[in-house]
Amino acid sequence: MSQTEPHRPASWHPAHILATWFGAGLVPLAPGTAGSLAALPIAYALSHYLGIIGLGVAIAVVFVIGIWAAQRYSERTASHDAGPIVIDEVAGQWLALLLVPADILLYAIGFALFRLADIVKPWPIGWADKRIKGGFGVMLDDLLAGALAAIILWNIWILTKI
Repeated sequence: MSQTEPHRPASWHPAHILATWFGAGLVPLAPGTAGSLAALPIAYALSHYLGIIGLGVAIAVVFVIGIWAAQRYSERTASHDAGPIVIDEVAGQWLALLLVPADILLYAIGFALFRLADIVKPWPIGWADKRIKGGFGVMLDDLLAGALAAIILWNIWILTKI
């Protein structure tokens, strides 16, 4: 292997473990969906036991760590936002659920809204995805998708009193 040829990060490296969210991003089909699904039980526990502040702090911590992990993984694979990187889905999914109580039905709707926003990438999500590079860019578009999903989910919750 030449020095310029990209290679996979060592599976034991902290950046690899975190970027793939403990292996969730290594599933062969729909790794982003797998990452979002892996985020749900943790979000539920954080919200249930620590409330909105606990979940908010966790989002901020994962966002900052995610910038480093995604950047490192991208450098090692010579890629940008490679499929196995799903720590961005974790932060975005958690943000989508931040404004509602820990409720299975609301979390299911929040999951669907976040995945839709992350896949369709309406403005400014698509703009950020195309224009902002590096670990920050990898994390930012999913945080924007999570914010959009959170606003819609909060409105659904308020209007329907689920």
